[in-house]
Amino acid sequence: MSKKGLGRGLQALLPDDGIEPGALGEIELDLISPNPAQPRQWFDPQALEELAQSIREHGVIQPVIVQRQGDRYELVAGERRWRAAQMAGLQRIPAVVRDLAPAELVELALIENLQREDLNPIEQAEACQRLLDEFGLTHEQLSKRLGKSRPQITNVLRLLGLSAEIKQAIAAGKISMGHAKILLSVDDPAQRAALGQRIVAEGLSVRETEKAARQLQKKDAPAPKHLERTDPGLAAVEEKLRARLATRVRVRGSEKRGKIEIEYFSLEELNRILDAMLGQELA
Repeated sequence: MSKKGLGRGLQALLPDDGIEPGALGEIELDLISPNPAQPRQWFDPQALEELAQSIREHGVIQPVIVQRQGDRYELVAGERRWRAAQMAGLQRIPAVVRDLAPAELVELALIENLQREDLNPIEQAEACQRLLDEFGLTHEQLSKRLGKSRPQITNVLRLLGLSAEIKQAIAAGKISMGHAKILLSVDDPAQRAALGQRIVAEGLSVRETEKAARQLQKKDAPAPKHLERTDPGLAAVEEKLRARLATRVRVRGSEKRGKIEIEYFSLEELNRILDAMLGQELA
């Protein structure tokens, strides 16, 4: 069975039944089941209602992707459209049928959601980690598949090292990625948790959070043995470097002589910092 042109409208594309793999047609919503590998764990009710209203007015513009399972179908990508179409009162939805191996099903579902950037940061991090763990991808390969820089991938994955309470706040939108980067620079788990609670309770801005984190670091930092920071202007340099590199940075000395200390905690972290500093990867 061959595909038909899109210019004739969805109703004229293909018969309702017997859709072959790779073909586009319309499938009854009740015959479609959600994908258990779906990385999205939470669907914003208001956003779904807005999408449903758009579907009522304009129809489903982009078909979902499904694969056949006996006499039913399983979603590969497009669960938001499927849910919104149900809310809009549709009986059928345009769909492309794909014939996928189980591993391909998981990978396509993860990458489709990551490329659309409609996951919260924690869902993104968990999806990236699954691709690394289950498919043996490197950070560089994942970067190319998603069209994101390697530092972006590494920064997102670092979120998984945060406590469950902080990750829940990030997923709920109470703590932003900017806040999270600063929290990751706080080494002490108790101080990090306390600062995370302050962000949520007091509505701290990113700048206010950074100031609070610096105060914590000053309390914990041992007195330097040899070189003191004698030029107050270097504090601004230190702050800019810390924000740019998303890690702890110390600048000591004066305008004439000094040193910069940059901390890293793994090879991937070192590569991320080098990418941020040099704007390119080392050969």
